[in-house]
Amino acid sequence: MIQRIYLSCFVIFCFCILLSCSDRKPNTSDGIITIDSSSQNSITHKVTLPQAHIGDLEIDTKLLDSYAPLPQNIRQFYLEARSVFSLNPNADFTDQLIIESAHNNNLLLLGGPMLGNLNTNGLTIWLRPATSEAILIKVKETNRTEEKSFLTDSPEPGVEQRIKIDGLVASTQYNYSIYIDGNMIAEGSFKTAPSADQKGTFRLTFGSDFHKIGLHNPNLINSILSRNPQAMMLLGDNAVDDRDNNINMHRSDYLLRDVSKPWRQLAANIPLYSCWDDHDYFNNDQAGIPEGFSTDDQQALRKVWYQNWNNPEYEGNGIYFNTVIGPVEVIMLDTRSCRDNNRRGEYGSYLGMEELTWLKDKLQKSKAQFKLVSSGTMWSDYISNGKDSWGTWDTLAREQVFKLIETEKIPGVIFLSGDRHGARGFTIPRSANFAFYEFEAGTLGGVPGPEGMAQDTTHQLFGYDGTEVIAFGEFTFETNKQEPTITFRLIDENGKIIEEHILQYNKLIPN
Repeated sequence: MIQRIYLSCFVIFCFCILLSCSDRKPNTSDGIITIDSSSQNSITHKVTLPQAHIGDLEIDTKLLDSYAPLPQNIRQFYLEARSVFSLNPNADFTDQLIIESAHNNNLLLLGGPMLGNLNTNGLTIWLRPATSEAILIKVKETNRTEEKSFLTDSPEPGVEQRIKIDGLVASTQYNYSIYIDGNMIAEGSFKTAPSADQKGTFRLTFGSDFHKIGLHNPNLINSILSRNPQAMMLLGDNAVDDRDNNINMHRSDYLLRDVSKPWRQLAANIPLYSCWDDHDYFNNDQAGIPEGFSTDDQQALRKVWYQNWNNPEYEGNGIYFNTVIGPVEVIMLDTRSCRDNNRRGEYGSYLGMEELTWLKDKLQKSKAQFKLVSSGTMWSDYISNGKDSWGTWDTLAREQVFKLIETEKIPGVIFLSGDRHGARGFTIPRSANFAFYEFEAGTLGGVPGPEGMAQDTTHQLFGYDGTEVIAFGEFTFETNKQEPTITFRLIDENGKIIEEHILQYNKLIPN
């Protein structure tokens, strides 16, 4: 009882401080925020990158209100749950005070739905209920009335659920709705993946460096949704920012993500695939087990990651994985937790030997027409001289991966990267007639970073620094042409295409 009284007083005190801030706009709506795609939302509370790194109560709450005030019940729940996390280093989402706060504020979900693990006959829906009542999901083809039902009985409040939706038809648009205790609490839509041999158009978006800021940007989310991608890859620095080994505050940052209306719109309608970078990990430029941290810290961090994303099954001890979606094999690397800090600069130090062996095996065995291979940091050394990336960690292993692709003539490989706060495209020349392509869209948060253009632009396709554009990357795969193509586009938060580069498939085949 004393703990609850103290918690309530603490929340009221913090809430009053926030309301007294001079740049604060009053909350005028208790309803759900709707995103109007016909007009652009204005920033009411700008949060800078250094502030996001600090992430105290005032800054985190400003993020929630950066475009529109939160509904009062969601605001109150967030403040109460965040204070539980900040006061109790062992708190998780099953904490009784958090569950009680959700009930008191009429919330049946603490997070979700988040779509993931898309395939030809369905996908997985992640959510975190606030109740033990059964969860019913109804799925139907768009413009049809027949429904499929999927039921999960007696979930544990606060424990994430992954509900497999299967038995669907490939390359088909579906709507779904989620019910708890007879109440529809969420809805969304998705399109199942095409079969690997189906000819047609397949679209996938990607980006990195939300740094919490971009998660709340309805203009950016609207722009992504308007492109109708079938999936999206998030390459790091997504939702958690510089929380070190304070696992309670990692959870608090995921809560900040999950109460955001724009994020919920994105996650409920586009299957997401995610890896981490340094700020999701422990802190800036940290990898492996940094000095002052322990193996237990690393395992706790991996566990909270597993709990809060909806990826396919992970490999080894890290968070790396691969999956096939239509004509594309997605290979997402863990370029943080598997590094060997004691062997920096030596072969195998960047990915660790286990992950490096796995990557080479997946490349050799892949039957997909296209392969997207992501690295949290850059593959090339054009920006910042390879700072905290392959170039300063493991040039030997990088060269071995490149040579493997060339020697075995593995076709359709494109490299993706993040971390360097900007949007850039490069070629990595390998011979007189062949080069790899690398694309980076580290502009989801619109935060500053290195110059957009490298000092030597000989092999650069385009470049913008982190503040010139708020944008995401898009790949459109055209497999129904005599010569398949892949089109890269860089698209800003207003829906404007600011870069477009078309690659013929034969350009992606080593000679």
